[in-house]
Amino acid sequence: MLSQPKVLIVDDEERFRTIMCKLLTVKGLNANTAGSGREALEKLKDNAYDVMILDVKMPDMGGVQVLSEVKKIDPSIEVIIMTGYASIDTAREIMKLGAYDYLLKPYDIDYLLEKIESAYDRKASRTSLSGKESSRNQKEK
Repeated sequence: MLSQPKVLIVDDEERFRTIMCKLLTVKGLNANTAGSGREALEKLKDNAYDVMILDVKMPDMGGVQVLSEVKKIDPSIEVIIMTGYASIDTAREIMKLGAYDYLLKPYDIDYLLEKIESAYDRKASRTSLSGKESSRNQKEK
C-alpha cells in the first residue's frame, strides 16, 4: 500500500464506531466516524474519503440508500458494507449499486484491514489508470 487510506466508519451504534475508529487509528489508518447516513453524506461533501465502512441497518437512512447517494457524490469511493443480518437480496442489491464488499458481523479486525487495503488499492489503481488515460487524451489534442 502506497499511503494510508482515509476511512469513514458509518454506524448508528456509538460504541462500535468509537472502538472501530480507535482500532483503525492504532493500525495507522486515517479514520473518522459518522453516526448516521445523513451525517456521512454531509461529511462527504466537505471531505474526500477513500474507503467507507457502512452499516446496512440504521434508523434514519438505511445503508443501501446511503450507498446509492454516496456513489452519486463520489463514485470513486470504495464502500464496504457490514451487517449483522445476512440477506442474499440485500447483498445482490448493494453489489449492483457498486459496493466493494459485504461483510457479516462479527468479523476479525485483520480481515477488515485486508478488505480496506484491497479496496484502497483498487481505488488507487483506477485513479492511476484514469490519470494516464487523461494525459494520453491531452497529448492527442
